[in-house]
Amino acid sequence: MSLVHLKNKNNGVTYVYESSGYWDKDKKQARSKRICIGKLDPVTGLLIPSKKNTLAEKEHETKKPGPVPSTEWKRKFYGTTYLFDSIAQKLGVTEDLKTCFPERHREILSVAYYLIMEDRNSLSRFPKWGRTHTHPFGKDISSQRSSELFGSIDEDSKQSFFAAQCKRRLETEYLFYDTTSISSYSMSLKQVRYGMNKDGERLPQINLALIMGESSGLPVYFRKLPGNVTDVKTLSHMLAGMDFLDIGHVKLVMDRGFYSEANINEMYRRHYKFLIAARKSLKRVREKLDGVRDGMITRAHYSSKHGIYYDSFLTEWEYSETKPRSGETIQSTKRLYLHLFYNDQRATDDKTAFNKMLDGLEEELTSGRRVPEHEKSYAKYYDIAETPVRGVKLTPKNAAISDTEKNYGYFALFSNGIKNPLEALEVYRSRDMIEKAFGNLKERLNLRRTSVSSEENLDGKMFVQFIALIILSYIRKAMHEHNLLGDYTIQEMLDELDVIEKFEMPGRKPLIGEVTKKQAQLFESMGAFLSLWYNSLGDLGYSCDCFRRVAFGLTA
Repeated sequence: MSLVHLKNKNNGVTYVYESSGYWDKDKKQARSKRICIGKLDPVTGLLIPSKKNTLAEKEHETKKPGPVPSTEWKRKFYGTTYLFDSIAQKLGVTEDLKTCFPERHREILSVAYYLIMEDRNSLSRFPKWGRTHTHPFGKDISSQRSSELFGSIDEDSKQSFFAAQCKRRLETEYLFYDTTSISSYSMSLKQVRYGMNKDGERLPQINLALIMGESSGLPVYFRKLPGNVTDVKTLSHMLAGMDFLDIGHVKLVMDRGFYSEANINEMYRRHYKFLIAARKSLKRVREKLDGVRDGMITRAHYSSKHGIYYDSFLTEWEYSETKPRSGETIQSTKRLYLHLFYNDQRATDDKTAFNKMLDGLEEELTSGRRVPEHEKSYAKYYDIAETPVRGVKLTPKNAAISDTEKNYGYFALFSNGIKNPLEALEVYRSRDMIEKAFGNLKERLNLRRTSVSSEENLDGKMFVQFIALIILSYIRKAMHEHNLLGDYTIQEMLDELDVIEKFEMPGRKPLIGEVTKKQAQLFESMGAFLSLWYNSLGDLGYSCDCFRRVAFGLTA
């Protein structure tokens, strides 16, 4: 359920409705119904509840707080649920979901938990998992109910959630921005198009743009895009969405696929800081590189810590802006730092890959199986002669090959905010976390295919997978910081905790199963300090200090 604001044109009053989704069996699609719960105060903008809603709230407040005793005997696995609950509460995910989706937040969390735990399994197996595990919703979520859930997740509530999360943790960190392609067998989805598939699949696709925080390691925002939109064209739409989120001091990090003069001008216009990779073929990069190529690979420009040669230059960007109303063009210069780097291993890898590419071109030409997309490369690197007797004769164009090879091992970064080249390098190298996030989305969270047939369900499902990605990204970062990735995979760590049980009895508060020293240490590494166990055992007559000694193997 979500909140919808509608302004009455006759009296100017803005009414607030609770919108809930349901499945229309006749039309076989997700629908929604609305119930008015009050109106907005024209001065303060706060909700003035209707009389009916006020009475319902008072009735709810009379209920006693605290855990509700069970009415039946239950024994279910609880360890990973507790971990996910702790993380979601710590990051404010639970609170923000409850605010933005007051009637559906428990279902969203339950499906997100399932996606994390049941690696690559479809949602049709949720009932089996739900019978053996505790989860926030506590009831079965069938395939039909999950479709209803996805269809009920509206855009207004999603954007409210993104904005709430941004306010919690986006004051100073850099934001990594990238896109990936999600293949689809369904052409009924409006944004499914053929495009540059990043997984190399010959299928139509949608594109997914994602923003992640550099220091938090957590996803911030995502946007679904048509499959035929190139990376360089996605940035302006994402920037507009970020303005809506009111993030504040934006600092973006992007690869060279997003570089264009228009994008750089747009980031200057919005006063955003940026760090972006640049192609070596750009005139301003090529000219600087030609001037320092021989002197750059010296001891004075070498960093032993990073294993790289570097140089840096303060240059000027020719800024241009056209005013939308007057059509007036404003031109000026802006400060821009160009950071150049050279790495021996990268040079070797580049040359190996280049020679492998040339081997492929030669095989295509001599076998007669020419690839239309490679015609420019054939002409660039070879003189081709063909006779009926000798067949195809290839003569490599050494000048063109040498011109390509001379730049191997070099790469360039542009920034309007980072002066120090090694600091820029460290920030840029950290962006591999977004590639890992895409890997988790596609593999572990089962987003390699769209697997839905309606736009509403696709948007809703991707949002729930985004919630799961927040929790999963937190776990991975915590494991990395505590050096656990050498001892466990994420799945092995979750399996270690998953065996802890929760035992419910009629008329009594639940009992939590035994926790080993290893499990307690894993919880502590994840920032989950077993407070729920303390509370449960304290109610049963055990002291928190006593339980800490048992759980962590401490002596009195």
